[in-house]
Amino acid sequence: MKKNADKTNVMRLLEQKKIAYSAHFYDTVEAVSGTAVAEMIGIDPKRVYKTLVTVGASRQNYVFVVPVEHELDLKKAAKAVGEKSIAMIKSKELLPLTGYVHGGCSPIGMKKPFVTTIDISASNHDTIVFSAGKIGYQVEIALDELRKIIKFNLFDIVV
Repeated sequence: MKKNADKTNVMRLLEQKKIAYSAHFYDTVEAVSGTAVAEMIGIDPKRVYKTLVTVGASRQNYVFVVPVEHELDLKKAAKAVGEKSIAMIKSKELLPLTGYVHGGCSPIGMKKPFVTTIDISASNHDTIVFSAGKIGYQVEIALDELRKIIKFNLFDIVV
């Protein structure tokens, strides 16, 4: 655990709503792969998820949360949100759109709410782990607790 680890906005939001979570920390200043994060925090990578931001053919943005060992299936993702097609947003668009940097994007606390879909595999776990909104910070939370702060659907969205 990091010494003097500050709380992120995600952690503060969870605490304001009295939502149970656990925090995990790892030492790095730059984005690393999700599987590397899982290894650094000592959690099975099947329970560690990454947050991806996309744009649909309608120009609406969507958030997808998928296991770090998998890739988002763009066709399944489009079907999940009723779009003709889905594309990843450009990295430079992430910060102005969400308030988060690449490697520190969380489905909680974005600048505005987006339609969010979590891969159905999350329902196989008591808790899942994802970014707490800052590189080096992760939160572990049960889906029932997560529903108290964001709306999301579960759908098969990985390759």
